[in-house]
Amino acid sequence: MKKGLTISAAILGLSMLFASCSGTTNRNYILATGGTSGTYYPFGGAIASIWSSKIENMNVTAQATGASAENLRLINKGEAELATVQNDVMDYAYNGTDMFAGEKLTNIMTIGTLYPEVVQIAVSKASGIKSIADFKGKRISVGAAGSGVEFNAKQIMEGYGLTFDDIKKSNLSFKESAEGIQNGTLDGCFITAGVPNSALQELAFTAGLILIPVDGAAADKICAKYSYYTKTTIPGGTYKGTDTDTAALAIKATLAVSSKLDEKSVYEMTKALFENLDELATAHAKGKEVTAAAAITGVSVPFHPGAIKYYKEIGLMK
Repeated sequence: MKKGLTISAAILGLSMLFASCSGTTNRNYILATGGTSGTYYPFGGAIASIWSSKIENMNVTAQATGASAENLRLINKGEAELATVQNDVMDYAYNGTDMFAGEKLTNIMTIGTLYPEVVQIAVSKASGIKSIADFKGKRISVGAAGSGVEFNAKQIMEGYGLTFDDIKKSNLSFKESAEGIQNGTLDGCFITAGVPNSALQELAFTAGLILIPVDGAAADKICAKYSYYTKTTIPGGTYKGTDTDTAALAIKATLAVSSKLDEKSVYEMTKALFENLDELATAHAKGKEVTAAAAITGVSVPFHPGAIKYYKEIGLMK
């Protein structure tokens, strides 16, 4: 009996040694996403599936969370290795500003940006508003208190020489904001989300809306000061009654990664993601908006060395 145990132990030891030497040790990672009813969770699940199926000995699990701010804290604490986040919130966390004032997170890096989340500025037809410069004295919802939307509103209004003191500010959800415009208790609102947004779609079908552009010198000024913004266009026809294109600014959904994750793993992840975009697009509509070339735009937090290696390999970085 003792001899049998000794042989079994020897076999087990040899198996573990072989696994270690052959590099077959499984790499199990958590990808923090967002709420189950939002975009981040299913989109993150699609990315996790690509990584788990395309990269040998890697298993990535998409985890539902409270989204960007929580995700970045999870990475910083070592409770997740990866996350989908807004690039502006990531900037705040890395630099210890705005909603992260006094709380600088140092263990976060970037793999790349994914798709635009557009700052959509809607007003009622009765408001008479034609430009953000007309917001003075108006009733405007700027998103939930302390949210990324509220900071977007603050920064964009700043580009037009306005502050929150110049408006009658409300902090409402997207649905509440649209309802406020519909029932006449609000003149306008800021909504940062993918296009189209369901709350604005419903508003367009009921009371109607006008989209206010962010363009010209003001847009240039905002983008120069806050490098995480990119210029975009909301196509005419996105919402009922909006027949012409509207210039807008967008922040970008971004893949954040722990700075402690090894270069080889992050290189493999970056490569697998961008070499399987057709699969990502099949799994989720937002996948159609993802490209390697766009992934290096809107980034203000350093890239992980593994991501840099891939971008250099395909000629996007020197």
